[in-house]
Parts: sequence; C-alpha cells; structure tokens
Amino acid sequence: MFTIKQPPKIIFGKNSVRNFSFPLDSLVITSKGAKSRGWLEYLALNDFLLFEDVEPNPSIETTEKIISKFRNDSFSTIIGVGGGSTLDVAKFVAAKLNKSKILIPTTFGSGSEVTRISVLKVNGKKQSFHDDKLFADISIVDSNFITNTPLNIIKNSAIDACAQCTEAYDSKIANQYTKFLCEHAFNCLESAILSENFELLPYGSLITGLGFGNSSTTLGHALSYVYSNEGYSHGHALSYTTSVAHKFNNSKFYDRFKTIVKKLNFEPIHLDENYDIASELILKDKKHLDNNPKFISKDKIIELLHLLNSKQFYDTF
Repeated sequence: MFTIKQPPKIIFGKNSVRNFSFPLDSLVITSKGAKSRGWLEYLALNDFLLFEDVEPNPSIETTEKIISKFRNDSFSTIIGVGGGSTLDVAKFVAAKLNKSKILIPTTFGSGSEVTRISVLKVNGKKQSFHDDKLFADISIVDSNFITNTPLNIIKNSAIDACAQCTEAYDSKIANQYTKFLCEHAFNCLESAILSENFELLPYGSLITGLGFGNSSTTLGHALSYVYSNEGYSHGHALSYTTSVAHKFNNSKFYDRFKTIVKKLNFEPIHLDENYDIASELILKDKKHLDNNPKFISKDKIIELLHLLNSKQFYDTF
C-alpha cells in the first residue's frame, strides 16, 4: 500500500504565468536575482507587498524576519517566485501564517513547487522540514523563465533534479508510481542536458518533484549538506556526493549520472571540516539515510568523504 500526495492544482506550460489571474492582496517573496531579471514585471502584479532578500541556502532566521515584518499586514496569499531557496522560504512562511500559497519556480531542479519539503539552515546547518502544510495551493511551472537564465544556475538546477530522481528511484520507500515518474524524469533531464536543449528541463524537473516528493532522496543528499554548509551550491555538491552514493548503492543510474556530471563540467569539491565531526552530522540525517537502499556505517561515510577529497576520484570524470 502507498499514498500519493501533491498540490491540488498544478499549471504547466510556457507563458502560463501571464495567463493566470493573481489575487490582488498578496505578499511576494523572492530574491534580488529573480527581481533583477524582470520576473516580477513578467507576473504583471498590482498592489502587492514584497520581500526580496531571500539568500541562497536560506536560514530559518529569514523566515522569522518575514513573519515579524508582515505579520500585521492584510494579505490572503503568499506568492513565491524564484529558485528552490525562495520557494522553501515562501512555503514555510505561508504555513506559519496560515496563508494560501502560489509557488512559481524560475529555476528548474529543486521541485520545491510540488513537494511538502522545506530546507532551511538552523544554527548554520541545513535541516529539512516535512509537512503537508507546506504543499502549494497552486503551482505554476512556466518554461519561459529559463530564457536568459545564467548557465551556472541551469547547471546546478539540472544536476539537482537528476540527483533527486535517481536517488528517489533507489529509495527503500519507492513504489511503482514513484519509480515510473523518477525514471521518466531522468530520461527527460538526461536528454535535455546532453543535447543542451534546456527548454526540456522544466518538465523533467516537475516530474522529478512529483516523484521524489512521494518517495525520498537518500545518501547523496545526506552527504551533500556538509558541503553546502561550507558554501558550495546544492547542485554542485550533489554532482559528486550523489555520484559516490550511486556507486555505494550499486545504482543502475551510476554510469549515466557520471556522464551528465562530466558534461556539465563541475569543479571538484573539498571538505574542510573534520571527517569525524562531518560524519556525525551526516548520521543524524535520518530522513535520508533511513530510506537509503543499503545500510551505511560511520566508517563508510568517512571513507566516502576521504574519496570525495581525493584527486584520484575526480580523475575518473
């Protein structure tokens, strides 16, 4: 037996944002980068409140700042416009304030617009929150946002989606539905990346979110957070942590995933934190490790961290 959960309404298609009638009383949460690219003008909103200071790898303090600033304002809906970090903040704040949520991704990799997950830094360390209250009321996926998106953002978003769907396919709690979605998503993403036809990424990212959102990411994500804590972007960290995780798990996606990492040409990652301390932090990530297809010990985690810091490992790409 399994249960499938997703937002009650998902709108997909190029220019779908322009054809949507937004509420008149909204708080828009975004980042300075999204605003500078003209995405708020694209939404054609009128008379809205605005918070535009969401940072990469956002902290729970950012959500508290927004709640404090806008708690007494009158609005019915929070509109999150941006990458995964922005959407994670928007859905968390909306849940706390009991507001309706419209989530609009402008990068395509996190799948946050269709999941019940929000990832925030707590005391400087990444932590994932899982709750049905985090689901969007409406998700709008408009491929027009990929136009003029910097290549580095496309790369990081694309590998994030690839890591999510392949890890979730291998998850212990995967089922027929999630496996179907995750494999289909990876096929779409792989084709988009290898052919450099990036307009195919929004669809692959959406299907990834529906797949892993009803299953779970696993070891690659657990390993990645210690690198994110040292400043690496989420996708960059996953390019290599998911690679070693797929090798450890004997994933059928291992070779194909490595080919994509090589195509995207990510720089090596390096962990400065003490391996013993890092491994203890990773072991606390039960949401990911409990669903990993193979049990992993502390000693094995330390071994993988050593591998990720070795030149020999990167010579294989």
